[in-house]
Amino acid sequence: MGCCGDEEEDNLLHQPLISSENLEITAKTTVESTISPMNSHFSALICRDILRIIFQKLPIADIARAACVCRTWGSVASDRDIQTTSFKAPWKLKEIVGDPISGSFWRDNSLNKFAISHRIRSGDSVASLAVKYSVQVMDIKRLNNMMSDHGIYSRERLLIPLSNPDILINSICYIELDVYANREAAVLYLEGGPPENKFSCSTSRATSELAKKRVIESVRRSLQVDDEIARYYLSITDGDPRSALSEFSEDLSWERQTGLA
Repeated sequence: MGCCGDEEEDNLLHQPLISSENLEITAKTTVESTISPMNSHFSALICRDILRIIFQKLPIADIARAACVCRTWGSVASDRDIQTTSFKAPWKLKEIVGDPISGSFWRDNSLNKFAISHRIRSGDSVASLAVKYSVQVMDIKRLNNMMSDHGIYSRERLLIPLSNPDILINSICYIELDVYANREAAVLYLEGGPPENKFSCSTSRATSELAKKRVIESVRRSLQVDDEIARYYLSITDGDPRSALSEFSEDLSWERQTGLA
């Protein structure tokens, strides 16, 4: 007669083993009873109110990713209030004004997305503006799509990169398409705001700027120069391509005579 422990051990040895078939059935039952968080029938993740609460706490890059999950998520993620709230949050902006032309504008709110608007005044140069705003000359040129310093004379303003993000705190930025810089940016005006009716005439302005770009392209090819020089000669001839070509030819002849060319 064995001890109690020996009897329990014998009972365990005589119990039937679980077959692989039973294991598969058990596993299948467990999987089927588990609701996947990405299942479209999971009501908590298709409720717009709940999605809004979640999305309002996400960074702008994650909201852009969430918009690709499904139609419902994309609809909520495209809500203007959610986009602007997320865009403003890291920099503590007071307000962002205007609507971007490109939907991709909201995918990135890094510091490179912002710029200061500087109205060109007599005596300004790229170097002097770099010193004034504590930035690099090359950064100003890159932001404004400038190949040479001469480009400053054909523009009414320059976009200046931000060196100190604290300047954005409690500020108002305006979403603008700068045709010369060929980019959309959240623009900060340190002195007042943008010109009046800036946003009411955006369509006609865009059409006008497109026509201007075509003229610049034509003059650039005729003179065989870069865009900045073409803009300069158009600016001093009131936008007349023939006069611009004539002025350029006179300057080129003078440079050859003086030995500068």
